[in-house]
Amino acid sequence: MELNEEQLKLAENQLKKHLPSSLMVYGALVMRNRVSSDPLDVIVDTWPDFRVIICRPQVTQREDLFKDSLVFTTDSKALEELVRRDPVFDWTQHFRFVIDLKDISLFKTFASEKKVPCSELAICHMMTLTDVNKLPPVDSTGVRLASLTESHIQLVNQTWKFSEGMAETMIRNMIRNFPSKCVLDERGQPVSWILTYNSSELGMLYTLPEHRGKGYAKILISTMARSLHSEGYPVYCAIEEKNLVSYRLFQKLGFTEDPGYRTVWYEFNDLP
Repeated sequence: MELNEEQLKLAENQLKKHLPSSLMVYGALVMRNRVSSDPLDVIVDTWPDFRVIICRPQVTQREDLFKDSLVFTTDSKALEELVRRDPVFDWTQHFRFVIDLKDISLFKTFASEKKVPCSELAICHMMTLTDVNKLPPVDSTGVRLASLTESHIQLVNQTWKFSEGMAETMIRNMIRNFPSKCVLDERGQPVSWILTYNSSELGMLYTLPEHRGKGYAKILISTMARSLHSEGYPVYCAIEEKNLVSYRLFQKLGFTEDPGYRTVWYEFNDLP
């Protein structure tokens, strides 16, 4: 069944009981219940005591290819029953989703049965800041901070490693609706920035090569973390397994992970 507005608020509170493994779906509902953005269908197996919850974006065009479905379950059998019983995903179309690494085998089995090509995009550590007071002091003297604007969409789109120049629609939505921060140079142009995904997750952290080594990333992470925390958002990020530089940076800033919880991004059906 699909949840209505009142049920979405109740589901947000229920998901808090299952942190950190419910983190991305919880973060999506926190954002969904506070900010107007792209439409999102939220589906559960039963209500109110759900065992499966899926956040599914409404995909209507090629530019929506970066919209990910998010899946959380406390019962793998219930997840299998829901996906087999209901048309939660259109297996004839391209789609991407994020799930706990331990549950991915189920979807790989579905894909094999339906002869649908699939590929792993990334496996990530989930780094969470549980206590904002653990953030070390950061000196931002003389650093000009601001929020990103729509005039910066192309810059972010060109530098995000997963984009290949095709994530403009998603980035526009993020800049319009979700928190962001950037460091501006003397001409008022961004030289370092960080955004927030629709799951409340920090991401797209980037500093132009000629401005690295100045501590901008630490300033941005610290500033965004405090801001998100003050507004009631979870403070977390997904770090690719091989990205040791980012992992150590967030670790030094007080972010930690539950070693039993990692997420995987998967893609089904190649784009035409």
